[in-house]
Parts: sequence; C-alpha cells; structure tokens
Amino acid sequence: MSPIYINMFLAFSLALIGLLIYRTHLMSSLLCLEGMMLSLFILSTSMALNMNFTFSTMMPITLLVFAACEAAIGLSLLVMVSNTYGLDYVQNLNLLQC
Repeated sequence: MSPIYINMFLAFSLALIGLLIYRTHLMSSLLCLEGMMLSLFILSTSMALNMNFTFSTMMPITLLVFAACEAAIGLSLLVMVSNTYGLDYVQNLNLLQC
C-alpha cells in the first residue's frame, strides 16, 4: 500500500474522530466534515489516476461538487444559528421546534 493512501486513511480517521469528540460547536463540526471531504477527494483523485479508467475520473469532480454544496449549507446554517441564538453550540439546535 502506498504511503499516500495510508496518510489519507489516517487523515480521514482523525477527522472522523474529531467529529465524534469535538461536537459542541457547529464550526468545529463543519471543519471536521471539510477535512473528511478533502481527504476523500485526494484519495479518490489518486486512485482515479492510478487506475487509468476514464469513468473513474468523474468521481472526484462529483465529490468536490457535493463538498461545496455541503459547505455552503453548513455555513448558512452557522450564520442563521449564530444570528438567532448568539452562540454556535450544537445543543441549541432543536429540530422539533418550528
């Protein structure tokens, strides 16, 4: 196994562990999600380049589009929550309220 794959698996696992441990603030959760998406993008790009299969080159671009959409929605949710509550604690988000 190549060292780049080991590093990307390690980066993904550290971002996942960070997401599970530091989930009090919404901003730290969003940063951990972005780290996971970045490691997945680098891993899928390097695998697509090594496989030399033309259909696999579309996956990193699609992943990048989904990561940009996730970041835009997450930042808009962060702005909305900080304007409404004044804090970015995840505890303040109650999905049962209308």
